[in-house]
Amino acid sequence: MTETANGVVQNHPKWWTELDSKAVDTARLLAADAVQKVGNGHPGTAMSLAPLAYLLFQRVMRHDPSDPNWVARDRFVLSNGHSSLTLYCQLFLSGYGLEVDDLKALRTWGSLTPGHPEHGHTIGVETTTGPLGQGVANAVGMAMAARRERGLLDPDAPAGESVFDHQIYVIAGDGCLEEGVSSEASSLAGHQQLGNLTLIWDDNHISIEDDTNVAFSEDVIKRYEAYGWHTRYVASGEDVSALAKALEAARAENNRPSFIAVRTTIAWPAPTKQNTGKAHGSALGEDEIRATKQLLGFDPNVHFAVDDKVLAHAREVIDRGRAARATWQTTFDAWAGANPDAKALFDRLVTRSLPANWAEALPRFPVDKDGKPNSIATRAASGKVLTALADVLPELWGGSADLAESNNTTMEGEPSFVPANRQTKMWVGGPYGRTLHFGIREHAMGSIMNGIVLHGGTRVYGGTFLVFSDYMRPPVRLAALMHIPVIYVWTHDSIGLGEDGPTHQPIEQLAALRAIPGLDIVRPADANETAVIWRAVLEHTDRPAGIALSRQNLPVLEASRVEDADKGAYVLQEASSGLAKVILVATGSEVSVALAARERLEAEGTPTRVVSMPCLEWFHAQDRSYQQQVLPPAIRARVSIEAGVPQGWREIVGDAGEIVAIDHFGASAAAGVLFEQFGFTPDRVVAAAHAALERAGEITGTTTGN
Repeated sequence: MTETANGVVQNHPKWWTELDSKAVDTARLLAADAVQKVGNGHPGTAMSLAPLAYLLFQRVMRHDPSDPNWVARDRFVLSNGHSSLTLYCQLFLSGYGLEVDDLKALRTWGSLTPGHPEHGHTIGVETTTGPLGQGVANAVGMAMAARRERGLLDPDAPAGESVFDHQIYVIAGDGCLEEGVSSEASSLAGHQQLGNLTLIWDDNHISIEDDTNVAFSEDVIKRYEAYGWHTRYVASGEDVSALAKALEAARAENNRPSFIAVRTTIAWPAPTKQNTGKAHGSALGEDEIRATKQLLGFDPNVHFAVDDKVLAHAREVIDRGRAARATWQTTFDAWAGANPDAKALFDRLVTRSLPANWAEALPRFPVDKDGKPNSIATRAASGKVLTALADVLPELWGGSADLAESNNTTMEGEPSFVPANRQTKMWVGGPYGRTLHFGIREHAMGSIMNGIVLHGGTRVYGGTFLVFSDYMRPPVRLAALMHIPVIYVWTHDSIGLGEDGPTHQPIEQLAALRAIPGLDIVRPADANETAVIWRAVLEHTDRPAGIALSRQNLPVLEASRVEDADKGAYVLQEASSGLAKVILVATGSEVSVALAARERLEAEGTPTRVVSMPCLEWFHAQDRSYQQQVLPPAIRARVSIEAGVPQGWREIVGDAGEIVAIDHFGASAAAGVLFEQFGFTPDRVVAAAHAALERAGEITGTTTGN
């Protein structure tokens, strides 16, 4: 049917009733009232997106509000998270647990309706969004994860007929499409031919600085066509029939992701604030809201008005969702009966459980090889760990940002995750492959990995050089905020990468990453520590981890000596007398420097303990008695050794301690030359130990003679 409201033609599908129209208008006004009540927020986009959001939740998406974690549900991502009310209002109308009082509490302490949607905080929120463009890349990751899941569990089902087939929907605004991360991710999505992904662009021409024509003028639809997407244009966000047809066409497109541009009028139908920048990020004002309510046939004196009949009608989606899930369950049960091994894997995937005795597959590296001391770069050891785990952990997959051979992120013999027509001579695979090729897109890689983990089921890792973690910091921060177990493989972890020079040598990155709450930064000292660390990282399912690995070869330590690496710090080498006067604390490649310095200190009569500290976060999580066992408070002479900035180490070494670090950028030269020139040598550590012993003696009033 067709209606005309305030000069705008509204076309509706056959199933649409007056109650549906009133439900959409209810959502518009709830958004306006909620922002007005708290005094800040973003009402305009939620008002103009109400028809689209209602259509998605009521008739397009397969979901069951009574089972928000149903594995076969379609996923919805609101990339322009500032318009959180677009989602909150639909979660309320659909019966996900939000009620009117929650909308009244928008953006206030303790509410279920924070300023931006937060995963794990509000039921029905699939990912935390707010930093623009992140949601687009998250959705790409979800679509990739869905395809990988299908390949693991039901690869032979015809297209669209697997119990694991489902769709990913994402709404994005102008700001999302201006951010580079969305371009990176959309390029990869087109290349990957993700037919299960639909991106809907809210083309309202308005941002905080009002008309986007001041900064944004390209033909976005042609851009997405160039990416290889199927594209559609809907001239009005009020034309529900046109929206439904575009979404139906997107679902029918199996070989390309779909991009739907929808021209909306922000804050429609507010009489004076619609189509203005003021409606983007501030309350409309009581007079404007009253006038809008009158236009829509609502009582202007009533706030947060919800007709019981409207709510009952909207929540009929619960019954439809339960019916869809029951139908799916019948099909799923038949699949499970016919595929018991796949069903057993599925049960593990949904709980993120590891198989029994899986860690027995981890390699142990010999101290000697061919009659000589063995040495291996921790990046190479990491690669051997991944290959060893390939058969026992089919859920683990990953790759790198075009640095596979440098990062050692390829499991030997595993096919690439790539459309059949995108294979190369070097990289053979198919749509259900395992080796990911992110291209030189570090920012998108991080965000896509978040989406993969948020989708559920599989575990993913992604690699690049540690210095380029700067490119992916926003999604790393969001992974920590969401407590999701994403794994970053960051190699070339210090000046030890050598000749590439200061542009590629990380100096401040370790300290900067350690500043992110909830992120584990792990820097193993050798190959066997690397295996222990991988074990610990995979056992953690409540937080992300970054593994910092060396380019250069490092001496292999006896495996039995490094088993406590999963505690974050441990006594690697005790003082010969059993009672140390000085403690050397080191991470990564500098542990071998500390061990060499200990030999010299012991030779001159100074009992010296070496502590390997691969992960400060894990160490701080240990009980105080263990921490004091490793770093006895009475031993104040301490030296930290790490080829990075000194920030953070004073807490470990105390007021008497010395910090061997680098507080300037590196240079282009061989690794050995750089370590010598910048003081990461046994001689420098011995001198630092003497200084720490002297200072500790001065502080305590004792002598420190050897």
